Amino acid sequence: MKIERAERLKRLPPYLFVEIDKAKKKARDEGRDIIDLGIGDPDIPTPNFIIDALNRAARDPKNHRYPLDQGLPEFRQEAAKWLQKRFGVAFDPDTEIYPLIGSKEGIAHIPLAFVNPGDYVLVPDPCYPPYKSGTWFAGGEVLLMPLRCENRFLPDLKAINHAQMHRIKMIFINYPNNPTSAVCDKRFLAEVVEFAKKHNIIICHDAAYSEIAFDGFKSLSIFEIDGAKDVAIEFHSLSKTFNMTGWRIGFAAGNKELVAGLAKVKSNIDSGVFFAVQWAGVAALKNYDKHINTVLRIYEERRNLLVDGLLSLGWKVEKPKATFYVWTRIPPRYTSAAFAKELLEKCDIIATPGNGFGENGEGYIRFALTVDKKRIKEAIVRIKDRLV
Repeated sequence: MKIERAERLKRLPPYLFVEIDKAKKKARDEGRDIIDLGIGDPDIPTPNFIIDALNRAARDPKNHRYPLDQGLPEFRQEAAKWLQKRFGVAFDPDTEIYPLIGSKEGIAHIPLAFVNPGDYVLVPDPCYPPYKSGTWFAGGEVLLMPLRCENRFLPDLKAINHAQMHRIKMIFINYPNNPTSAVCDKRFLAEVVEFAKKHNIIICHDAAYSEIAFDGFKSLSIFEIDGAKDVAIEFHSLSKTFNMTGWRIGFAAGNKELVAGLAKVKSNIDSGVFFAVQWAGVAALKNYDKHINTVLRIYEERRNLLVDGLLSLGWKVEKPKATFYVWTRIPPRYTSAAFAKELLEKCDIIATPGNGFGENGEGYIRFALTVDKKRIKEAIVRIKDRLV
């Protein structure tokens, strides 16, 4: 029997981080001492108070059943309280908040609820890959919005072709941004809301890195802009904030019709987040204030160490205000992929080539601050001794 994959799979490039993981595994199988600055997977353990909450909930037989639909009211209520306290915006936990199996899942599924074959979706470039793949799975077409250094890695909405505007159904934005670490201000978010309302476009704001910020910077929610609830849905993740990447829990918040559409897709695809993990999420959100400063101090020290080290080697790199990534230009004689290969082959360092996030990422590389300070110092020494 000849097995042929569907056309929707054929058009997808290999998933970037799967390929990086393969390269890392191969190098380690060869006995090499790899410093992994590639995938944004925190090395800091999940806090004990979250683990303890999971343990208690997992031992309660009531939590062993299908979670289904909206999941725990307590999780949605706690998410609403956290959003109110953090951003000053009120949400109805019954109609405007929905639990997710990690924000990635919600981001990938939202086009299925609202994008028809042939509809356009505005996607930043470079970007987190599921914005594109989710659009393609829904039969939509991706329209790229270049993110360029000279525009502070913000999309230029005025550059969008007006002849295509009637076919645009959705726009993805992501601030603080992965992979560029860029941040935005209220003026930009207001421009996006005005643009979306004028052209009847759904805003999907990926806020997975909203809490990883430095030097006194506080990121914004799209809902701090008047009128955003008419057109927007926002995706939050507990993965980065609470070192819970493997736990797979997040939530969507926003316009109740958008939340309901996403919920309908999910009810036909998955059976929700394990109740015990939702109880752990409740504990995480309740104890946010006790936890967050410790995490930020660790990442800020690592950021300073890596950036100062690269500057000492003559690199042109700025200290990011947010995320746990450092996005930097590479020497002009290299492509992004070639430079990432050099780092691996000569320095035993894994980093992510910028073009893996899209064509406008060419000429850049992304380092993740997900190893301890000793390993970051070692990485700088290796680059100095073996590459510079």
